Amino acid sequence: MPRLPRPLMDLWDWQSQAACRDVNPELFFSPESERGVRKRAREMVAKSLCGTCPVQPECRQHALSVGEPYGVWGGTTESERDNAPLEHRKSA
Repeated sequence: MPRLPRPLMDLWDWQSQAACRDVNPELFFSPESERGVRKRAREMVAKSLCGTCPVQPECRQHALSVGEPYGVWGGTTESERDNAPLEHRKSA
């Protein structure tokens, strides 16, 4: 008998515990025209919030495993995830 998939709530429940759940998502996603110092400053604030988050590891692993191309996830930026070793990108 093939293994049945886990209930979706089990897969996504970590999000209900995230420190960012009530924060404006604009903190985590840059406008298309944002560059340089402004982008780095916004990312630093977003990453500092991630540093307080009880589900940061789950968030980071999610972003790595699905290849999230935008935003700060689990304390990582797009470029940091792009440079992550391949073994960290595998699904859990």
